Amino acid sequence: MALVELRRAENVAGDFFVDSTCIDCDLCRQIAPETFSDIGDQSIVHRQPRSDVEEFNALKALVACPTASIGALGNYSARTKKAVAAYPELIDENVYFCGFASESSYGASSYLIARPEGNVLVDSPRFARPLVKRIKEMGGIKTMFLTHRDDVADHERWAAEFNAERVMHRNDVSRSTSNIERALTGNDQIALADDLIAIPTPGHTRGHMVLLYRHRYLFSGDHLWWSPNYQSLHASQGVCWYSWSEQTRSVERLLDYEFEWVLPGHGRRAHASKAAMRRELNTLLERIKGQARPVAS
Repeated sequence: MALVELRRAENVAGDFFVDSTCIDCDLCRQIAPETFSDIGDQSIVHRQPRSDVEEFNALKALVACPTASIGALGNYSARTKKAVAAYPELIDENVYFCGFASESSYGASSYLIARPEGNVLVDSPRFARPLVKRIKEMGGIKTMFLTHRDDVADHERWAAEFNAERVMHRNDVSRSTSNIERALTGNDQIALADDLIAIPTPGHTRGHMVLLYRHRYLFSGDHLWWSPNYQSLHASQGVCWYSWSEQTRSVERLLDYEFEWVLPGHGRRAHASKAAMRRELNTLLERIKGQARPVAS
């Protein structure tokens, strides 16, 4: 739990607060924007919850926070248990947000696809027993799709718990992922199943991949996301660790695919028609072309 003595002075008075250990991952602002906002490089409580719904959202943000930087004074234990039980939280159809973000992946979002053929965990949440129990009740995990090297978090514990096959691009395999079960190679798409396509998208990292599910859901890792500032899809040169020119080409490659959802590791989700998503990609490409720099050695 957050520490009262580290409570940021910018929080409004009341039970909920953010302390100075916040790493600015943005999750609380996504989950409960009516309560949390940013101030520079951290979050604060800009307004205390005014309804049961707002309070529940604030407690879900508390549960998801990777650094336990959100506090709630008073007796919220029963209501917090309900917030814990909310994860995995349904996004659409059989796609869920896992919550329980990990500090080691800088608060990245992870997702669960519930499929009769076997559930897929996209990137790794924090290994939290309540989440483990709930996913077990939902049928466990057959496959872990790791988009890139930054958001692997507790992948070993999840894989061991469910005997899951981990899939990652070989170019992003490091010491911490050297024992994964399946390392993909090359830059061509790879069908993992009839409804699952792995698409290499080098740029953010050398071995970054995205996962396309049923030609509707694009799990985009840190390749692209929805930007409130631009009010459009976005990719940032400032957080491109391998090659901006490669990332630009990888964005352009996505014009070959159709999808309605962008579900990123970091950044905001996006949902629109397939035609609108194509327009968004073209708008993004117009903005970022010309910013390319040489491939990193």
